[in-house]
Parts: sequence; structure tokens; C-alpha cells
Amino acid sequence: MHLDLFASDGPARYTVDVRQWKTDENGYVIVHLYWNDRQHATSRAPALFPVEGGTIEVATSAFGLKRCHYVTAEGTTHQLTPDPRSAEGRRARFEHRRPGLSRVVGAVSIVALLVGVALLLQQIAVPVLQIPPVAERIGPVEPLVRLPLWLTITLAITTAAASTERALRLRYHWLLDAAGN
Repeated sequence: MHLDLFASDGPARYTVDVRQWKTDENGYVIVHLYWNDRQHATSRAPALFPVEGGTIEVATSAFGLKRCHYVTAEGTTHQLTPDPRSAEGRRARFEHRRPGLSRVVGAVSIVALLVGVALLLQQIAVPVLQIPPVAERIGPVEPLVRLPLWLTITLAITTAAASTERALRLRYHWLLDAAGN
């Protein structure tokens, strides 16, 4: 992700590099900040990097970037531009070249996540409602939907793919995407 600024000493390019699957010895994702192609700082995610006129904020989820923005001293935010060679850059190029198909993919990912959240809520609620004191008070509770194992696995893979797609577009919603964190 890149940010081009005109600093007091001339143009400056800040680049944020996040290797999602490469962590430190404690399991934290490491964020690197480059300034004019030279490494300037390193931090664990979530990261805040003070730069000319503001701060670069970086946060990750289990599926990719949650946030990568430049916040000015006045409080306005600007999303950094994805590198064309990155997965986020390829997703942005797809959105630019095929906006209709991109919207369909986005809608399918939202539906897949909503189904995943609904099934997750059921899997949490049913055992809680079967605890003897609760079951005595409200009566027997059965799951609304019983899925075969193959469909459960398919939905889990689909939900993970949908979360990854949303992360590539830097779309994050606490309800839809928090299950992967």
C-alpha cells in the first residue's frame, strides 16, 4: 500500500508492507513502513506510524488488512493505494475493469458471511439453551437447521473465501468479519 505526499523537503512515498502469513515468534503480524524505498519503521499490528502531516494506521484481521489509512492532523482519512502487484491491487484492478461483476462478487461474499454468521449463532445458542436450568425454564430446543458434514465444510470454506475477498477490498464490518479474528 502506498501513500504519496509532498513533504517539507520534497516528494515522499510511504509504503506499507504487511506479510499476513509471516508473524514474529509470538504470532503477531509485523508491519513494515518504507519511506522513499528505504525501511523507516517496523511495528506489530495494529500499527500507528507518524508521518509528515499525520499518521498511517494499519490493522489486520485473520484474513488480511482491516484498515490501512492515512489520517491527517485535521482528522480526515485517506485509504492508501494498493500496490498493483499485491492481492489488494489485483482486486482493485478487477473492480475497475469489471465493476458489475465486482459488485456481484461483493454481494455474494456478503450473503455467504450472513449465512455463516447465522449458522454460527445457532451453533452457539443451541448448546447454551440445552443447559439444564435454561432448558427447564424454556423447554427443549432443537437446532433450526441440521447440515450434513460435507455442507458444513463447504460453508466454512466459502465463508473463509468471502472474508478474504472483503479483506482484499479493505471492507470490514464488526459483525460480518469479526468471526475470523
